[in-house]
Amino acid sequence: MVTTLDDTKRLSIATKLADMKALQNLLINNEQQFIQDCTDDEIRDRLQDMLEDDHKNLGVIDTVIVQYGVKGESKETTQKMIAQVEQLMSSSELTLFEKVFEHELLKHKQTMTGLLIHKAAQVVGADVEAAITPLNKVNFENRAHQEQLKGILEILGVRELTGFEPKQGLWGRVQDAVAALSGVVGSVVTRTDDEMSIRELLLMDHTKADILFTEIFSAKDPHKIQEYFGQLYKDIKVHGTAEEQVLYPAVRPYYEHTQEIYDQTDEVMEMLDEIKPLSPDSSEFKAKVEQLRTAVRNHINQEEQDIFPKLRDNFSHEQLKQMATEFKTVKSKLQEQIAAST
Repeated sequence: MVTTLDDTKRLSIATKLADMKALQNLLINNEQQFIQDCTDDEIRDRLQDMLEDDHKNLGVIDTVIVQYGVKGESKETTQKMIAQVEQLMSSSELTLFEKVFEHELLKHKQTMTGLLIHKAAQVVGADVEAAITPLNKVNFENRAHQEQLKGILEILGVRELTGFEPKQGLWGRVQDAVAALSGVVGSVVTRTDDEMSIRELLLMDHTKADILFTEIFSAKDPHKIQEYFGQLYKDIKVHGTAEEQVLYPAVRPYYEHTQEIYDQTDEVMEMLDEIKPLSPDSSEFKAKVEQLRTAVRNHINQEEQDIFPKLRDNFSHEQLKQMATEFKTVKSKLQEQIAAST
């Protein structure tokens, strides 16, 4: 019988993602405090830019968590560490230089956690790697922030130790380092949107479903097949229900075949429930999963060929982003319901 229990490796990645979200909120709070406490206009401007980036990156981390589809809680040790840092940052025990120094260490921790998740995803499964792809932008942007923070620390540190200004040319070196990092990943550090459009989210879901089907048919171990189908079951259930609540009502005025899309979604949901009690090493299981793959692919093709142009032609960029926010919110609630029921 196929279950929807989460593999321990996937749960471990979910925990790390939850740690990243908790730490990202701490970084934002720190930067808000630094901006209030700093009297240097240039440093304050750079901190303000960093704060704006980190607000956007919090949205990216939220998106990755929803797209990943496995719920996790941040570790107790992470929560304790954050509480301790919050207490230090709000006290007068540390100078601004010392607080920014601790903040740079937190940035390093955030960068390394993101890189670790990326490397783990490569090992655990292609569907996991596809789900966490947007995290790569956050990782590189955090590395750019580290270079900027080193520059800020040099200025604050020299002032604190000597009362004088450091030698000129510092920001030029920092900008060169940031530009070098940006060159690796394109215009990461000039990204303006904190929210993907609904089209981007749907494409990510479609890609992940395709990969899971491939993994199911490539796996030989019934336990791995069980794991992959369990994830596919949850992903499609959540994706389809969210589409019925957010996407289809929005496009109905512009798409005459909306009811057909509803019917396709309902059919796929029924097929999932028919497959769920079957043994993953049975011939009936494989035959029905193949039928499911065909139905899902036909649905995806119609959606991408017919509905995507309707989204492009009838909704503004801001409307598509708002639709994406609603889609993510519904998905997150559904994922929580599934996690609670298992």
